[in-house]
Amino acid sequence: MSTMDVPSEAESEIPAPRPRAGKAAAPGMTWITLALMTTASVASLRSAPTMAVYGLACVFLYVVPAIVFLMPTALVSAELASRWNGGVYRWVSEGLSKPLGFLAVWCQFAMTIFYYPSLLAYVASTIAYVIDPRLAGSGLYTAIVIMVLYWTGVWVSSRGTKAVAGLSSWGLIIGTLIPGTVLVVLGLVFLGQGNGSAAPMTGSHLLPQWTGLASLVLIVNNFLSYSGMEMNAVHVSSLKNPAREYPRSMFLAMGLVLLIFILPALAISWVVPAEQLSLTAGVMQAFDAFFSHFHVGWLTPVVAVALVAAALGGMLTWLAGPSKGLLLISREEGYLPPFLQKLNKNGIQQNILVTQGVVTTAIALMYALIPNVSSAYWIFSVITTQVYLIVYLLMFAAAIRLRRTQPDHPRGYRAPALVPLCVLGLLASLAALAIGFVPSSQFGGGSVWTYIALVGGGLVVLGLLLPYLFLRLRKPSWRTPAAGPPAGPEGATADG
Repeated sequence: MSTMDVPSEAESEIPAPRPRAGKAAAPGMTWITLALMTTASVASLRSAPTMAVYGLACVFLYVVPAIVFLMPTALVSAELASRWNGGVYRWVSEGLSKPLGFLAVWCQFAMTIFYYPSLLAYVASTIAYVIDPRLAGSGLYTAIVIMVLYWTGVWVSSRGTKAVAGLSSWGLIIGTLIPGTVLVVLGLVFLGQGNGSAAPMTGSHLLPQWTGLASLVLIVNNFLSYSGMEMNAVHVSSLKNPAREYPRSMFLAMGLVLLIFILPALAISWVVPAEQLSLTAGVMQAFDAFFSHFHVGWLTPVVAVALVAAALGGMLTWLAGPSKGLLLISREEGYLPPFLQKLNKNGIQQNILVTQGVVTTAIALMYALIPNVSSAYWIFSVITTQVYLIVYLLMFAAAIRLRRTQPDHPRGYRAPALVPLCVLGLLASLAALAIGFVPSSQFGGGSVWTYIALVGGGLVVLGLLLPYLFLRLRKPSWRTPAAGPPAGPEGATADG
């Protein structure tokens, strides 16, 4: 999963991850422009170490979810967005029910609770390479950095400042394109000099070695790496010929995203042996190794600063987005108690951010308690994926029902073979949920039942129990629709 970025207008009620999607679509947008926007909103280097442990097989592990999950998500959401504004809450509410619509929007918000610790763990390990690389494996150091950076982000967001907007908008260039290109070029030069690859690059290694279900566990994280494609579906109406140009745009975007995901992962596998690779610090491990080999070690802190700046910019810009969308819907329907609906003097839902921060702090402390930082990082990444997959299950189910109950309702774009696409997406999402309960080698050899309890507990409590309690306990007096949409930074509305 890439750095969280500017929310998209596709989710006027609940923004979803990724950068450039917050830009309004220009009239007469070309399909190439939309493809580039989509690429910018999905691509990231942060997940590269996760797949680099598989070497050449990472190609297979990226392509499969792109076919069975990415394309169904993009095409189905394009049809939904071309008729029903308001994002996943509106889609699921229209297709299934309002309570399930709340569940979908809640899961988009709740996944960030585990996302921020995993993102900031990546930031902490990157910062460690500027201070002392040995700190990258310290759970206590990681926990401290997570808490300090998160609460700093809450303070900045609560002031309604727009100071980080520019930083986030440059996130793709600063934190992805430039470092990714440098990483791949250095890797190619490294191999061109006759140096051997740390991972085998022969045809027999195109498929992951089968060692039971655990050999495919890492693929589950790739589903969330592609999340956010549905956010750009709102721009389908800006194309001159949506039925023809939108699929073409998505195929181009998928190709570009795959290149950005696969090539840096391969470059990392060329220089860092899988058994030494850290899921949080893998990118910096590769840069450090390449820079040392080419005797330009002084560039390591420069790259680290660039990666940290991009990651923090994305986090700060997106920090209040999901909670803002959840607040807007809760005011209309009374889903949250008045305490959580209150705004501070800058029009920011500070109580939600602080409450979320308390939970984030508790999660951060787990990094100090779990000996292997990579194990903690992997667990939180999986929980993030599990919770967010609920959104896609509801979206695909709603799309099938809307096509059957409102077949003649005008749509700006009609996905070809929508029902088979939805079935494929549902099966892929269910498979990802199941695989997520199988611990990978990155869990560090801990108890399988402990892993299942942590992942299952996180999924049930965060993704199901809490929204059920809010729905069960809500009162008519909690509705405050007259207050209107919450004001964002500098007077912006919840649409970002």
